[in-house]
Amino acid sequence: MTTGALSEPQDGTEFEQLLRRVRAEADSRGAQAERAELEALARDGGPGARDALAEVLAETGRPLWAQEMAAFALGCAGDRRAFETLVFLLNYRDPLRGATAAHALVRLRDPRTARAAAALATNELRTAYALHPVRVLVALRAPESVPALVSLLGRLLDGPGPHWPIALACVEGLGRIGDARARPVLREAAAHHRLRPAAQAALARAGG
Repeated sequence: MTTGALSEPQDGTEFEQLLRRVRAEADSRGAQAERAELEALARDGGPGARDALAEVLAETGRPLWAQEMAAFALGCAGDRRAFETLVFLLNYRDPLRGATAAHALVRLRDPRTARAAAALATNELRTAYALHPVRVLVALRAPESVPALVSLLGRLLDGPGPHWPIALACVEGLGRIGDARARPVLREAAAHHRLRPAAQAALARAGG
């Protein structure tokens, strides 16, 4: 577990991208002071700052952008008080918020993350928002990862209108993991011209 917020270079880059987006949202609502305070706490990363950020997540009525900032900083610091908010944002309808949540969840290293991501990825009612849960599963390579990705990809291949970007993410992710259990569904994916190159490459890595 890391000991301070935004301690890795990639975390700082992701945070700056988050800030550019949040500044426009917060400042347009006249919340410059609140946003500046949260930014300072996130950059601080000390125990007191993390406690203050955790209070933001516990308070009712806080705007979503404030919760996102606090959860991202806590998640990158390895503080598990961010878990519930990050999981909520992972499957949010805004893909940018899903991306930042995925980044923080991978760094959080909470043992509950893989199960939560698998549940979100395989939820048939939330398929349109499954891309970032898929990416979390691939990054974690947890015991839940391959079964969830295989299940989701199989359903997308069988369905009348598959979400091709999500199916492609499953194929590429299974290739990176390289688990032999994925061979049957990857062979099915190779029959679809949009997925064929990625599926063939994934099969090679999975020993198929």
